[in-house]
Amino acid sequence: MPNLAILNSTDDDFQEKLADLLAFETVTDTELVETVERIIAQVRTEGDEAVFALTKQFDEHPANSMDELFVSADELKSAFEHLTDEVKTALELSAKRIFEFHQHQKETGFSFVDGLGNTLGQKVTPLDRVGIYVPGGLASYPSSVLMNAIPAKVAGVGDITMVVPAPKGELNPLVLAAAYLAGVDRVITIGGAQAVAALAYGTQSIAKVDKITGPGNKYVACAKRAVFGQVGIDMIAGPSEVLVYAEGEEADNADWLAMDLLSQAEHDTVAQAIFVTTCPKQLDAVKNALDKALANLPKADIARTALANRGALILVKDRAEGVAVINQVAPEHLELSLDNPTEVERQIRHAGAIFLGRHTPEAIGDYCAGSNHVLPTSGTARFSSPLGVYDFTKKTSLIYCTTDGSKPLAKTADILAVEENLDAHALSARYRHGVVCLD
Repeated sequence: MPNLAILNSTDDDFQEKLADLLAFETVTDTELVETVERIIAQVRTEGDEAVFALTKQFDEHPANSMDELFVSADELKSAFEHLTDEVKTALELSAKRIFEFHQHQKETGFSFVDGLGNTLGQKVTPLDRVGIYVPGGLASYPSSVLMNAIPAKVAGVGDITMVVPAPKGELNPLVLAAAYLAGVDRVITIGGAQAVAALAYGTQSIAKVDKITGPGNKYVACAKRAVFGQVGIDMIAGPSEVLVYAEGEEADNADWLAMDLLSQAEHDTVAQAIFVTTCPKQLDAVKNALDKALANLPKADIARTALANRGALILVKDRAEGVAVINQVAPEHLELSLDNPTEVERQIRHAGAIFLGRHTPEAIGDYCAGSNHVLPTSGTARFSSPLGVYDFTKKTSLIYCTTDGSKPLAKTADILAVEENLDAHALSARYRHGVVCLD
């Protein structure tokens, strides 16, 4: 069994231990920031030459030219056509459900006429170009392609560039198939901070985009933070997280709960898996189930390290304390393994995605529930949302004043502008309500 933290809410140092458990920061490390800034500067100065050289250096890509880093449309189509029927059907079903879910997020804007006869409103416009980052290598995830590209398509984005690193030239064909199915316009086998910089600033062969989305390693996260403002970004993604909450009900299955924890722990040695329960016997049962499951899990070493680094079993005295802990953690994924999960769900203010009941494992959300699996991490669910169609649009205010409707508003603007010592503002408004004095 890993050296897994066990916390009890009745302990005097509980809050201190919980704070230590949740503390995690990587993108502000001085050495990391300096390295990323050098790479970004190199790409801005040298363009394609820098991107190609850095890809050869970091990924050991066998390409002989920049052109060879681009995946052709025929390659994407071929990758899709060579899938087995079973995998193709699964990928298509997942894409269909993601598309249907995100259709409900589309916004159309609004307009209304105020009491003065003026028309006010807002229009929603899709972004012109976006770049999506997909982690690479043979262990890369086609689901991430669908989760990033499909909402952009639903939003009406006109051009989607996907970057995916290919260490030593190795690519997961399923990632290319997913790109084909999702309608990605081009795929470039580059990654790291150099890929983010290329998308943000453009090079001779890579068009500058308006926004970059998708998760990556700490270099990618740090680079996204650095280029924000030059382009938009979705979020600074941290390691995967899950919090499973249960209350020791008779129908609970410790093996299921343990495997749900491990489904995130196997991602990364710094992933976080937390189990919260009101029942001491259930805590022990899940602890034993984790030990048993780790004996046969292919990625047991990764999961065991993750549990030792950032995992925990937490005993709370009642549901109210459990809800308080959940809202304090603000987990990326929250499972409520309860007979009546909606009663607790109504009290949850902070979580990226909530999985209700015993038959809704987080893994379904990763692939085919339809909701997006790009979620806020590291407590940012307190103020952030899952990736969605709204991330690929922007809003513009519309104001249309009539001759008569303008006058009372212009007079108000005149008064407030004078108070702010902005004379041109005041005069501009004064012209409209008919009291003009240029002396």
